[in-house]
Amino acid sequence: PASQCNTGDLQCCDTVTTADSAAASKIIALLGIVVQDVTAAVGLTCSPISVIGVAGNSCSAQPVCCTDNSFHGLISLGCTPVDLNL
Repeated sequence: PASQCNTGDLQCCDTVTTADSAAASKIIALLGIVVQDVTAAVGLTCSPISVIGVAGNSCSAQPVCCTDNSFHGLISLGCTPVDLNL
């Protein structure tokens, strides 16, 4: 559940994939990011989800909890899917 996102921030990502996927690896290479685990989940085109339950803060794509969101939504690293309905 979203309340257990204590390792990072809740994000709503258009795509969640692995770091070695074609789309993610291009962004990772362009930004010069060093990824330790190429099978780690990453989010692409993400925006923060602030307060759960407030009107307008729904996520119609993939809600995830990510440990590294320092790339302005282009890519988020260390993501774990969350269920916003719990």
